[in-house]
Amino acid sequence: MAVNEGRSRGARRPTLEEVAVHAGVGRGTVSRVINGSPRVSDATRAAVEAAVAELGYVPNTAARALAANRTDAIALVVPEPETRFFAEPYFSDMLRGVGAEITDTEMQLLLIFAGNDRERERLAQYLAAHRVDGVLLVSVHADDPLPDLLAELEIPAVISGPRSAAETLASVDSDNYGGARSAVEHLLSRGRRRIAHITGHLDVYGAQRRVDGYRDALGDAGHGADGALIEAGDFTEEGGRRAMARLLESRPGVDAVFAASDVTAAGARQALREAGRRIPDDVALVGYDDSAIARHMEPPLTSVRQPIEEMGRAMTDLLLTEIADRRPATRRAPRRQMVLATELVERRSS
Repeated sequence: MAVNEGRSRGARRPTLEEVAVHAGVGRGTVSRVINGSPRVSDATRAAVEAAVAELGYVPNTAARALAANRTDAIALVVPEPETRFFAEPYFSDMLRGVGAEITDTEMQLLLIFAGNDRERERLAQYLAAHRVDGVLLVSVHADDPLPDLLAELEIPAVISGPRSAAETLASVDSDNYGGARSAVEHLLSRGRRRIAHITGHLDVYGAQRRVDGYRDALGDAGHGADGALIEAGDFTEEGGRRAMARLLESRPGVDAVFAASDVTAAGARQALREAGRRIPDDVALVGYDDSAIARHMEPPLTSVRQPIEEMGRAMTDLLLTEIADRRPATRRAPRRQMVLATELVERRSS
């Protein structure tokens, strides 16, 4: 009878009060059940859940969010031009991991680009209005003001890799130092001795750590790093092509290259081919990321695999935990700095 009564109301949504009457409990009890409070007996919870199902009650998530001073939305902020976001597999893999982690939550995901001053100013105004519950920040440069703005606004935030060894925000990164070491050690084991490195943006801490790993691997093997074999890149294909061309001009005897990303390696490969150098016969080539680019390159590219999708999931998990922690910032535990393992995937380019 109760089911028919609920259906006869047509399009009108059942109210919380009607669920309470149907279950024979108070309105506050229904609210506690819907919000997952443990302060409800199993029998009462079952009665309320049955009433919800029979009446077809749908919680008003907007009202719940307003009452809890929440927006039920998080932002994935990319302080890079849109062209780079869509050109590099790193970002799509990160987005896939974030999306997978929030699938079973009520959170909405906003993708926001902040690649120029105007976009950053607009984002600052948006964040100051507290229109999101938290922020995931990827591809952070050392001079980026966004992390400090988030801290000032007390908006929960997690970044994809620390800005320095003294990072104060929560972060998730891959083992950039260990990954670089494994790449260089692999090349040394193949008899290569004049090993060059094309870096990423050196205002990115992860790129700095890859340089450190490169240098230490050579030093520990008794081969001091030649500064002229380190060429600045920017994680892009064109940057890799230009850096490789400069290396061939300044150090024509180079016999191996460790590139800071697979995209960079693709550019280096182009310059090597234009110069008539064979891969790996004349010059061995190793990238970083183990993206689809590495698998489809000819010859297939040896690359350091970093678990980018897993990083996206871990970042989101950390952020949701911070959002749920309503304690003042001064009473919270130190923010976590997670570092995920990398793995060298050997292919024919080395």
